[in-house]
Amino acid sequence: MQRREMWLAYLMLAPTFAIILMIVAGPLLANFWISVKPVQLGDLRAPSVLVNERLRGAPEAAGDSATLEYRLRNSSRDEEIRNVVLKDEVPEGFTVTGLPEACAQNGSALTCTIGTVEPGWRDRLKVEGTVSESFLAADRPERASEPVVSGEANNVLTNLDFTFENFSRIFSAEEFWSVLRVTFYYTIFGTGGALVLGLFAAQLLNTAFIGRGFLRGLFLFPYVSPVIAVAFTWVVLFDPFSGTLNALLTKMGVIADPINFFGQRAVEFSVFGIPMEFPLALSTVIAFEAWRYFPLSFLFILARMQSINTDMYEAAEMDGATPLQQFWYLSLPQLMGILSVLFLLRFIWTFNKFDDIFLLTGGNAGTRTLTVDVYEQGFALSNLGAGAAVAVVVFVVLVTFATLFIRFSPKEEGL
Repeated sequence: MQRREMWLAYLMLAPTFAIILMIVAGPLLANFWISVKPVQLGDLRAPSVLVNERLRGAPEAAGDSATLEYRLRNSSRDEEIRNVVLKDEVPEGFTVTGLPEACAQNGSALTCTIGTVEPGWRDRLKVEGTVSESFLAADRPERASEPVVSGEANNVLTNLDFTFENFSRIFSAEEFWSVLRVTFYYTIFGTGGALVLGLFAAQLLNTAFIGRGFLRGLFLFPYVSPVIAVAFTWVVLFDPFSGTLNALLTKMGVIADPINFFGQRAVEFSVFGIPMEFPLALSTVIAFEAWRYFPLSFLFILARMQSINTDMYEAAEMDGATPLQQFWYLSLPQLMGILSVLFLLRFIWTFNKFDDIFLLTGGNAGTRTLTVDVYEQGFALSNLGAGAAVAVVVFVVLVTFATLFIRFSPKEEGL
């Protein structure tokens, strides 16, 4: 009886499992499938023979000659199409007097057996005839029926031919490793900055004072504002010609010339005679990332702080512990669990982030990450296979990181 109930429960849950599997695993499997195929943007449409029907000649009276012309072409320049057949209906009032060799007429039905056409093939089929009064009286009667062309072609998306050319191409490119390094810099420092700012904000607003509720709401502004609005605001503030920040720094004499924060790749300087570079545009984007997403960390950390028993703080204060010691030895160990979860979530979200960088710099000036590279490969270069291969790399990196992090991440004390 227990086994029957178990199988009945599985059967009742099967539709739910199937829907979840389609939603979650379907796009993921499709991305893996595309990554091992040489798919271009134009390959999304299967190869087919395109046809355009036109009436040639200018018949003015019954019995005048006219020509039905079918312009055909192979939409693919790489794949042939086999068993091509064109079917159409001869317009009412049009009497056929001459047919191409490949065509035959049965009543009003017109069938043209073309056979195999080569990549990039073009041709014209001309059906000669005469018109009647009914044909002349009708409004473009040749369009009363649409010509239909059938055929068989090899579809690169659905065939079973696989290749690792996409992965070989991206891994052999020197630019890929630079993009991967930039992605890790952006993700690690952006995530760390958001957590540190959130921790400081939570510590600041954990104590009671007048206006605390207003400040808590104000601190949520960067996170709840539309990304297009805050990104545009930062671009305007940091503009080298009319930006507020450059104007203030110039007036104060801090800088002599305006700085292009989002357009300058690096600033050169030396330390003890050693030339070094500071990645200016990337650092500015990281600062934006930390500023925009620290409110999420702030909310979670503040909620955890408010659940900590205050008795141990009172005991530590009586023992002479300083506020810094109380934070380091009492608060921080209690927050390690939530900080670990936040770091994992923010790392995954930041690693997948596309819109912030694309709106701020477009991936230029040394800020191109893997997600921007997916867009560039798939749509700017029309190489969907390479774009999918980069997306697979993103997936593998995140799964590996999440697995290792969950395995070795610190836990809260007492858990």
